[in-house]
Amino acid sequence: MPAPLSGSLSAIPSKSQAHRALICAALADRPTRIECGGESDDIAATAECLSALGAGIQRDAWGYLVYPLKKGGKGGQAILRCQESGSTFRFLLPIVGALGQKAAFIPKGRLPRRPLSPLYEELAGHGGELSPQGAVPFHAAGRLEPGLYTLDGGISSQFVSGLLFALPLLEGDSELRLTGEAESFPYIELTLAMLEAFGLRVGFDGAVFSIPGGQTYRSPGLVRVEGDWSNAAFWLSAGALGAGGITLTGLDLESRQGDRAILDILTRFGARVEENDSAVTVFGGKLKGARLDARDIPDLVPVLAVVGAAAQGVTEIQNAGRLRTKESDRLAAVTGVLSGLGAKISELEDGLVIHGGAPLAGGEASSWGDHRIAMTAAIAAVLCADPVVILGAEAVSKSYPHFFEDMRLLGGLVQL
Repeated sequence: MPAPLSGSLSAIPSKSQAHRALICAALADRPTRIECGGESDDIAATAECLSALGAGIQRDAWGYLVYPLKKGGKGGQAILRCQESGSTFRFLLPIVGALGQKAAFIPKGRLPRRPLSPLYEELAGHGGELSPQGAVPFHAAGRLEPGLYTLDGGISSQFVSGLLFALPLLEGDSELRLTGEAESFPYIELTLAMLEAFGLRVGFDGAVFSIPGGQTYRSPGLVRVEGDWSNAAFWLSAGALGAGGITLTGLDLESRQGDRAILDILTRFGARVEENDSAVTVFGGKLKGARLDARDIPDLVPVLAVVGAAAQGVTEIQNAGRLRTKESDRLAAVTGVLSGLGAKISELEDGLVIHGGAPLAGGEASSWGDHRIAMTAAIAAVLCADPVVILGAEAVSKSYPHFFEDMRLLGGLVQL
């Protein structure tokens, strides 16, 4: 069996925060410097699309210098190559409507098949002219009108965020009403925090966002992108699987990122967590199964399934049904990968059940073309007696291009 991973890494920049900072900077009144030392395919897709809309974006080793869009958007039809980034597509779709910009979105992979309803119907009902759902390219035209917008909060926080970016740009006031229980609400809080940093006013009473129209994005001049808890969770979980400990620096312990919950969850499993102002370290322990609600932490589910496979007893993950419409059907993908390596795991309609403690053998694992599944298979290799061959491992470039180089730094044996 390979030695457990151990050592120290600096967390990569938050993809979620970088998307939001780039968009707000492109809509702002003056240039903005964004400190973001790393880039991924998804962040690059947002930067490229904003450039196609007319923003000036310069990239260097420290991050981005963003010169804003001209007021009213860019003339003609903009070609927006979203790649496989759901955030890019779903955030920019309402924004081009608010700008009255004609655009052709070019999504790739499973993105065209991922649902756009009910955002689609709300945009179409307020002046948007849209291609049928699933069309590639996906054409958008028309100009959004202010008013009452209604979304089921349990479908996608990205729909809510997209409208929160767009509605302040309209001439009149709007309301965005959420029905049902909002899922992944911490991601909406990230959006609200970035809007506040750019001087936007949005009221919220628990069910309705009140959004004054005619607002101006006012650049703070400098935005620092914090470390990414979603990707750090892979290494922190690996720390829970061994005794040597893994330390991550560059993470904000007061972050609004929902995946900061990884520390509490690993503690529930039995890992030992140490925190200070500049770093967090996770050590292994006597792991035992846990019952987890994934409503606000869907991106953590794949790697938490690996921790569950190592823990004694049963781990049950619930409220994870939205994972079926990600870059892969992640519930099916996690089940296929871990069962193929020897874990006892079964798939529920909206979750997973893992009977942990059984040794894993190793073998071949498909990434399913999904960055988080490729990284999950890599972390699972720590538990395996034989090597794990990951097919489509290059999928990590979507969010973490140097994942395997960092795995080597922690003592992993990686052949690319």
